[in-house]
Amino acid sequence: MKTHGTLDTINRFNRAFQEHDPSAFVDLVAQDCVMETIQPAPDGERYEGYAANLEFWQQLAANRSLRFDIEDTVVMGDRATIRWRLNFSDGGSVRGVNLLQVRDGRVVEALAYAKSPGAAPLPAANNDHRHHTRTSSNASTAHSKTVMRTAGHVSSISLFDNAV
Repeated sequence: MKTHGTLDTINRFNRAFQEHDPSAFVDLVAQDCVMETIQPAPDGERYEGYAANLEFWQQLAANRSLRFDIEDTVVMGDRATIRWRLNFSDGGSVRGVNLLQVRDGRVVEALAYAKSPGAAPLPAANNDHRHHTRTSSNASTAHSKTVMRTAGHVSSISLFDNAV
């Protein structure tokens, strides 16, 4: 059995959704995989085991009325974060993020979160400050991230934490 690194596994995972290739998940799901979906809020639905996760992801990937756009992917060790937008055939969409863990070239954990309308008691947006970039007040650590992409897939990532 050929094993794959986390980066390769995540690229294959993303590509399966983008290319509507349900068969790709046969070699991507671990026997002990655990996944939590974005719905129903607030906790999502939990799927455990190979068969349950395989069926869910195959059905999602086969649905040609949906289109996944990958906005960003970050891989660190055996973990990955995927920021995505799911587009619907009616023109609507939802943005979300998946937190994944990979072992031996297979997804063992996938936790999904999405932005959705709701009644959370958040402060009203001040249009004067809405588009300003937040900067960290912690000057003791500088972070830089280099992400190289080819045709929408991550090809290499470096993360550095440097004390200043």
